[in-house]
Amino acid sequence: MHFIQDLAVIMLIAGVITVLFHRLKQPVVLGYILAGVIIGPHTPPFPLITEKDTIDMLAELGMIFLMFSLGLEFNLRRLRQVGVTALTAAVGEILLMIWFGYEIGRFFGWKAMDALFLGAMLAISSTTIIVKALDDLKLKHERFAHLILGILIAEDILAIAIIALLSSLAISGSMDVGQVAGTLTRLTVFMVVSVVIGLLLVPRLLAYVARFNSDEMLLVTVLGLCFGFCLLVIRLDYSVALGAFMIGAIIAEARELKRIERLIEPLRDMFSAIFFVAVGLLFDPDVLVEHALPIAAITLAVVFGKITTCSLGAFIAGNDGRTSLRVGMGLAQIGEFSFIIAALGVGLGVTSDFLYPLAVTVSAITTLLTPYLIRASDPLADLLSNLMPGTFRNSLTLYTEWLQSLQPRGDQAVLAAMVWRIIVHVAINVTLIAAAFLGMAYFAEPLSGWLGTSELSERYQRAVLWAGALIVSLPFLVAAYRKLKALSMLLAETGVRQSFAGRHTAKVREILSELIPLLSMTLFLLLIGALSSSILPPFELLILIGSAVTLLGVVLGRKLIRFHSRLQIALMESLQPNAGEEKRD
Repeated sequence: MHFIQDLAVIMLIAGVITVLFHRLKQPVVLGYILAGVIIGPHTPPFPLITEKDTIDMLAELGMIFLMFSLGLEFNLRRLRQVGVTALTAAVGEILLMIWFGYEIGRFFGWKAMDALFLGAMLAISSTTIIVKALDDLKLKHERFAHLILGILIAEDILAIAIIALLSSLAISGSMDVGQVAGTLTRLTVFMVVSVVIGLLLVPRLLAYVARFNSDEMLLVTVLGLCFGFCLLVIRLDYSVALGAFMIGAIIAEARELKRIERLIEPLRDMFSAIFFVAVGLLFDPDVLVEHALPIAAITLAVVFGKITTCSLGAFIAGNDGRTSLRVGMGLAQIGEFSFIIAALGVGLGVTSDFLYPLAVTVSAITTLLTPYLIRASDPLADLLSNLMPGTFRNSLTLYTEWLQSLQPRGDQAVLAAMVWRIIVHVAINVTLIAAAFLGMAYFAEPLSGWLGTSELSERYQRAVLWAGALIVSLPFLVAAYRKLKALSMLLAETGVRQSFAGRHTAKVREILSELIPLLSMTLFLLLIGALSSSILPPFELLILIGSAVTLLGVVLGRKLIRFHSRLQIALMESLQPNAGEEKRD
């Protein structure tokens, strides 16, 4: 009874407020937050919500659907088009904004964890708010808008890493350089393996289910994949936001994307509304009065910090000043990721109660400013151009032209694309190899129990586990070696000129083409040893297993190559443009 009452109150008041906000042409997200403030425990005369724990559970579902929907909007193929601009601007912005936020928190005397979470909340711009603002202003197809979307993609990926790092830091209480490197390595391996396996399986599963022409069956399958993957991520001690976003990005490559989005949209709207209403429930006016000065400082840091860092990053990457400024002013706000990071701190019990309302208030203010900042970017660019000394303005123009002239063209562009493609393939194969050994080490204890200590000693158990991981990774080892061989031959052919080596050109090229794969495979073996240290067998068994698996690789070489080629073809087919591509681009 109380739950139905709470749900009715939430949806009725949210409905009325959002209609009002729509008429006023303001972001609907702010309407949901205001609805939460109205019915919250801090708004007189009395709170309208009785089952707060149940609402929090529904809000977590809202976060899952929100992140899942962001994943559905994520285009894996756009990663190839993001380029230097997005990565430069995103990395520079995130690092500087985390530092700004941390310094602001410490300046006001907050504890270190509050200051660190504040920095993380200020680092990520809001994808949903920016896309909505660009769409409303009819600017979604402008060049600067494409750059903004590329930066948002890079930010989304980095935000997932930030959430994972903050979770680890909050649980352990400390984090040294080695721990950070280990966390990022495991996270990278998990993400790459999940994407590769997901792209091989999920689109085909959804295509099979879609043949039955049943919306109910397709919806239940998608929800099963979403919550099942979220459960796996939780079991591996990562954030549920990571699981929802990643499975959404994988499902986004299915040819049934438009149909899936249509089915998910009502659920997303309902639970996302509850999520933002739950955000508003935490709004405490007394806290805001008490922290009015920090709110003003944080808001200024978000607006001017993001404009400066994003504009500078875009300009350093080779864009002209006007485009760079438009990029910076379009990214000057925080949104859903900030709420998720704030909720993470509250849920883990490592941040103070005042931090969440601060994030809500700063997000509301910067969200309201977003359309006006985008509109003001061109007049501000003209003003700065007029105020800028001519010599300095000409220097900036020359820098942009010089950087653009360095882009490879013609045969150089083709060669660069080939080298980059081979490097990516090698990196994916090495990651899959690492995943095989990390996975075997993770499941070593239950597998050892299954093998039984009475039949095999501990050293032989480790030998069996290590050999199993090596056999599983054998196709990818062979593929990595072949790719490295091709890369070394390509580099030797183009890098060693006749004018440099003379009559020894052919010999030098041959030596390089053999030396690069040999050194690379040696590094891979050292990597394997480091990753599998917990299950590494004694040296004599290690030599025996290595020799046996090497012989197996020689005997089954052609079959392993064909198996890997089929996997690669299947993966590329999953990444072909699908029915949802036009909508997302």
